[in-house]
Amino acid sequence: MTTDTTTQTRGLIVPQLKPLYALLSPISVTYMRVIAGIAFMVHGLPKISNPMGATGMVESIGFHPGWLWSPALAGTEFIGGLLLVLGLLTRPAALATSIVLLVTVYFHWIMKAEGYPGSELSLIWLGITLYFVAHGGGRWSLDRLIGRQF
Repeated sequence: MTTDTTTQTRGLIVPQLKPLYALLSPISVTYMRVIAGIAFMVHGLPKISNPMGATGMVESIGFHPGWLWSPALAGTEFIGGLLLVLGLLTRPAALATSIVLLVTVYFHWIMKAEGYPGSELSLIWLGITLYFVAHGGGRWSLDRLIGRQF
C-alpha cells in the first residue's frame, strides 16, 4: 500500500475513484509547481532585465542596501521560478520564493495597512510554495529524475 494519502483506498467515500485520484495526483502537483514557477518568472522578468530597478522599493520597505537586495529579489523571482518550473532544486527554490512572499504579506498587511484583503493573493501563493518546501517537486520533476531531493 502506498503512503500517499490521496491514493489510499481506506477512508475513501467512493473507493472506485481511487484510480482517478492516483492519475490526478501527479498531474495536479506538477501543474501547481509549473504554474507557480511561471508566475514567479513573469513577476521576475522585468526585475531581471533591470536588476537595480527595484532598489528604491526594497529600501523603502527596510532592505538596505538596495543595490544588494534589488538583484537578490530579481534572481529569486526569476531563477527561483525557473527552478520551480523544472522541478530542479525544488525545495530551496520554494523556500526562497516563500521568503519573498512573506515579505509581500508583511508589506501589504502591515506597511500598507491593507490587512487580509491586500495580502490574500500572497497568502495563497505562500501556501503553494510551502507545499513544495515540505514535499519536493513531485513525481514529474528533474529532482526525481536525477534521484536527488534537496
